[in-house]
Amino acid sequence: MMVSLILSLAVGASVALAALAKLELTSPWTVVMIVAGSNAGLLLALRVRAVSLRTGKALPQRRMVSLVEQTLPHMRLGLNEDTASRTVQLLHDVMRLEAVAITDREQVLAFTGPGADHHRAGDEVRSPVVRKAMESNQILVTRDSRHLGCSPDRNGNCPLTGAVVSPLSCDGHPVGSLTVYESADGTVDDSLVELTKGLGGMLSLQLELAQAHREAQIAETAKLDALRAQINPHFLFNTLNTISMKARTDPEEARRLLVRLSDFLRYAMKYSGHAAPFGEEYFFVRTYLFLEKARFGDRLRIRYDVDPQCLSFPVPVLTIQPLVENAVKHGIAQRPDGGLVELRARMEPIGGVLRVKVVDNGIGIESERLSSLMTMNGGEISALSNIYERLIRLYGGRASFDISSVPGKGTSVSLGLPVGINSQ
Repeated sequence: MMVSLILSLAVGASVALAALAKLELTSPWTVVMIVAGSNAGLLLALRVRAVSLRTGKALPQRRMVSLVEQTLPHMRLGLNEDTASRTVQLLHDVMRLEAVAITDREQVLAFTGPGADHHRAGDEVRSPVVRKAMESNQILVTRDSRHLGCSPDRNGNCPLTGAVVSPLSCDGHPVGSLTVYESADGTVDDSLVELTKGLGGMLSLQLELAQAHREAQIAETAKLDALRAQINPHFLFNTLNTISMKARTDPEEARRLLVRLSDFLRYAMKYSGHAAPFGEEYFFVRTYLFLEKARFGDRLRIRYDVDPQCLSFPVPVLTIQPLVENAVKHGIAQRPDGGLVELRARMEPIGGVLRVKVVDNGIGIESERLSSLMTMNGGEISALSNIYERLIRLYGGRASFDISSVPGKGTSVSLGLPVGINSQ
């Protein structure tokens, strides 16, 4: 209770300071202030907890401080086998625990201590008490070795006799677990339960801080990259060059192109929030393709298949046009005879999902490149990974983003956007 109170006060004070400084919650400076305040509160809370533990299990304050400092760099990278392995080793060595394990929702990520010969990283989570702790999002205790998830071939010969399981949570949802074990020489007493609870809270907080920091970075990166994609120097040069040529042969067409280009740039700069009506994104796509059509002529064929009831549905800003731009730039422009770009949009009544597809019959993508499309590596088609990251940030796991491609025949990108996006 004391730990939660101190952490809440620390985070609250950090948010209040950010508000007084008139910083937005998504600002990186706000995240820095919250991280600093939370860690200061965490250190204070762990010190208070250390004093309250009984003498036999109480640990020197310097170990707790050292643990926070050493685990934070790892947990900031997220929950995976590498970070879990480093963390359990630190917990084992610094806290002098018997055996420690960290899991995600499905498998053991890392284990150290007695029993490591059959409690292995990569194994399925077999322990019923670990699964129940994650499902209920509550700390659980077992003093029955049959509930530890030992391999069937061990026949009860595991040196571990009991365990305390603390769920690891992020945004209130369990994403894994921390298990601290005792052997036949030890007992699962209240001090071990309190210690495990504190360690689980510490790791959960670090995971949440890492997610908040990453979301702020993604928000800023997505915004800048989206704007760069819309105001690509090559696109502007090609469009202005086309307008210059049209000015000599067709002044009226040149005037229309200038009006559309101004519409394009105005929309790209217009929104500072997350979402806009699909109708406005649709108009933005049509404006872009109008400009590209003037450049490519008959080499670029365009087809729209959009259900009118989709037009008022909110969608993430600057998400659909980059998909269309990729289809033109990386699919159609590479073919001497050009090709077709098609935009489809339909509401799926079951589930309330807007399905948007961008399809082209261009050169396609080699299978080995498909696996790297979602990686934020700064490559030429990294706009796709940018969109994918934004969808995760805005919708969690509720949105879908699928790419299929056949070399020489074309590419299809499909978005499934559920109802309920925050349009602020």
